[in-house]
Amino acid sequence: MKSERNAVYLESQAGFTLVELLVVLIILGLVASIAGPNVLKYLGSSKSKTSQLQIKEMESSLELYFLDTGQYPTTAQGLELLVKKEGSVPGWNGPYFKKGELPLDPWGNPYHYRSPGEHGPFDLYSLGADNQPGGEGDGKDVTNWKS
Repeated sequence: MKSERNAVYLESQAGFTLVELLVVLIILGLVASIAGPNVLKYLGSSKSKTSQLQIKEMESSLELYFLDTGQYPTTAQGLELLVKKEGSVPGWNGPYFKKGELPLDPWGNPYHYRSPGEHGPFDLYSLGADNQPGGEGDGKDVTNWKS
């Protein structure tokens, strides 16, 4: 009786044929070729959005610095003044970032800072993926002003 059960059990365990596996792999390849470019497009735009959020965070830190000291750091002093006190800055109450270090843009480059700025009290921007002024797509500059 047990041997009959084992025989029935073994017969019901059918596996996939090589042709079935190849069809599944071809279907997966087609789906990946269609979806892949769209995923990469969203990845690039997410880095730009991340950069915009980091710029807003740095703007907030600069505003806190301004409230404490009555001035923004000059271009020469740079953003480093937000994490490390240089000399005697009256009212400095930093560091103004939780981690105590300046973030890099999503492409691994430092943010650019200019004060006084051409578009406001300060200009804060990333040059994008190409790290060159201007650009299109992922290489487009991300700024704290409306272009």
